[in-house]
Amino acid sequence: MEGVMMKNQDTYAIAVRKPNNEIVVEKNTHKNFSDKVKLFKLPIFRGMIVFVDSLVIGLKALNYSASFFEDEEEQNKDKKKNKEKDKKKEKKKAEQSNALMMAAAVILSIGLSIALFMVLPVLISGIFSKLVTNHYALTLMEGLIRLAIFIGYVLIASQMSEIKRVFMYHGAEHKTINCVENGFELTVENVRWQSKQNKRCGTSFMLFVMVISLIIFLFLPSGNLGWRILTRVLLIPVISGISYEFIRFAGKTDNVVLNFLSKPGLLMQGLTTKEPDDSMIEVAIKSVEAVFDWQAFLEASEKKTEGKRIGKKARKPARKKEANKAGSAPKDRKTEKPEAAVKAAEVEAETKAKDEIAAASLKNSKEDRTKKAANAGGSKESTHNKSLNQKQASQAQTEKENEAAKTSPSAVVSDPAEEEDDEILKALDKYLDV
Repeated sequence: MEGVMMKNQDTYAIAVRKPNNEIVVEKNTHKNFSDKVKLFKLPIFRGMIVFVDSLVIGLKALNYSASFFEDEEEQNKDKKKNKEKDKKKEKKKAEQSNALMMAAAVILSIGLSIALFMVLPVLISGIFSKLVTNHYALTLMEGLIRLAIFIGYVLIASQMSEIKRVFMYHGAEHKTINCVENGFELTVENVRWQSKQNKRCGTSFMLFVMVISLIIFLFLPSGNLGWRILTRVLLIPVISGISYEFIRFAGKTDNVVLNFLSKPGLLMQGLTTKEPDDSMIEVAIKSVEAVFDWQAFLEASEKKTEGKRIGKKARKPARKKEANKAGSAPKDRKTEKPEAAVKAAEVEAETKAKDEIAAASLKNSKEDRTKKAANAGGSKESTHNKSLNQKQASQAQTEKENEAAKTSPSAVVSDPAEEEDDEILKALDKYLDV
C-alpha cells in the first residue's frame, strides 16, 4: 500500500516505505507470457495478455507492501515458529501457498471485473428492453451504463482514506516518469512540479475499454440476453488489444488528433491520481533508480539533441547549395518576364528616340528648305533688280550713243558688229526678265 512499483522490460522493482520511515526496494524479474508464445507479440494480440500480466504484478506488489504493516506480535510469533521448524520447508510451503493465493486472487479479480463492467450493464439495460426496442438505442444505453458504473466505482473508491494514499503514490509515479521523459534530473524538487497525467496510464486504458466496447457492440447482431452476455465476455480480449494499441501509440506520438482523443483518459486520471508529498516522491525515485539508469538516459538524449543541432547546422549550407542549384531554373523562369519587359522598354525607348531625332531632323530640313527658298527668292529679286538697272543703264548708254551718232558724221554708216552686240544685249534682257 505504501509503495511504488516500476517495470522496465522484464525487470520490476517495488519500493516501500516501512513504518520506521525506511525505504526498502525489492527487485525481481517477470517473464511475460508473450515471451513463451510469440503470437502475443503481434499488435492487438499483445494487448490481450497485458491486462493479465499487469494484474499479476500488481497483486505481487500489493502483497509485498502489505507484508510490512502486519502486527508486530504476529511477526514475532512467526519468527518463533520458524526457529522451531525447518526454514527450508517453510519457505517452500510459503512460496506454494503464495502462488495458489495469487492465482486465486487473479481469477477472482478478473471474474469480478467481468461481472461488474460487462455482465451487469447488460442485465440493467435488459430491464428496459421492452420499452426500447431499437437495437442501437439499447446498445448505446448499455454502453452508457457501463461507463457510469466505472466512473462511480472510481469515485466511491477515491473516498476511502487508504485508497486516497494509493492514488497519491499513483501521482508520484506519474510525476517521476514525466520528469525523466522531459529531460530533468530525478530530484524531489524537479519531480514536484511535473504533471501527474500520463497517456499510458492504466486509467486511460480502462476508460478506452469502455468506449471501444460500446463502438464494437453497436455492430454486433441483436439477440437474446444470453447471446448478449456471451458476446460481451468473449470479445473482452479483442477490446483489450485494441485499447492497448491506442494508448501505446498515443504515448509515443505527439499528434493533435491523438491528443484530443486522449483527453478523456487524462481527465479521468484526475480521480485516480492525487498530489503526493515529498516522502512519496522519494519512494517513487528509489523505484525508478532500481530498474532504470536515468542519468545515462539523459546523457544519451543530450548527445542526440547536440547531434541533431550539428546535423542541422551542417545541412543548412548543403540545403542552400541544393536550393540554389535546383532553384536557378525556376528563378530564371520567374525573372524571364521582367527581363523581357526591360528589353522591350529599352527597344521602345530607342525607337522613340529615333522617331524624335527623325522628326527633329525633318523639322530642321523643312526650316532649312524654307530659309533656302527665302534666300533664293531674295537673290532672284536682287538679280532682277540688277538686270533692270543694267537694262536702264544700257538704254541710257544707247540713247547717248545714238545722240552722239547723230551728231557725229561717222555715225551715218552703221557698224554690223555693233548691231550684233545690240541684239545679244536684248536677248539677255529678255532672259533676265523671264
